[in-house]
Amino acid sequence: MLRRAVVIIALGCSTLLFGTLAIVCCLIIPNGNPLLWMARPWARCILWAAGARVRADRLERLPPGRPVIFVANHQSYFDILALIRALPGQYRVIAKKELFSIPVFGWALSVAGFIKIDRSDRDKAVSSLQSAAAKIRKGLSIVVFAEGTRSADGSLLPFKKGGFLLAIENGCPIVPVSLSGSRAVMPKDSFDVRPGLIDVVIGEPIDPAAYTFETRDQLIAATRRAIEAGFTPLKSLDAPAAKEPERMLQER
Repeated sequence: MLRRAVVIIALGCSTLLFGTLAIVCCLIIPNGNPLLWMARPWARCILWAAGARVRADRLERLPPGRPVIFVANHQSYFDILALIRALPGQYRVIAKKELFSIPVFGWALSVAGFIKIDRSDRDKAVSSLQSAAAKIRKGLSIVVFAEGTRSADGSLLPFKKGGFLLAIENGCPIVPVSLSGSRAVMPKDSFDVRPGLIDVVIGEPIDPAAYTFETRDQLIAATRRAIEAGFTPLKSLDAPAAKEPERMLQER
């Protein structure tokens, strides 16, 4: 109960502070990049309050100097915090439209050019993918949660096709990202927060040039296998917290 209160206070205060700074900076520097400058200390504050640590592995696999589509699994609200801590450079996230209605937080996403998606409306979803394609052409990477929602039991859900069509159409490499441990920190449909270790494992980039719209299911299957290879399902939320890892993220 105490930790939950600390996390709520840290979330509220850090969102108000860094979200407001991000909005102001994005109005001055309209390319949207200031959001991630502010998001990294924002994420650190909330992770610290939760007692959650992030370990990133295989970052050397990221192709330098070109945009990619990060395709990640989704376990918890803490996934985005872990990705902000782990992924270098500038990128934009395809996020569900409800997040953009949150005061300060959603406003910051909007002014920074993050991509709102409404999966209940096909035309709007297609428009969102077109917006993401425009970001790629400007040299920005895109983050997609392939399952479209958080897994309730820790298993991988079926993958949505939008991010893969985006990769094929734009010739943009897919970088599989496996997130493990975030569900133990905060499961879906729960406000209980526990200390723990979140692993972010970068898979080998997948070149979409070998695939077409007709063979997109093969690309989805290859990405799913890569995410599964780096993913450690948590069988029990009662498992003991991981020991302090040898290689932790350095402060950026």
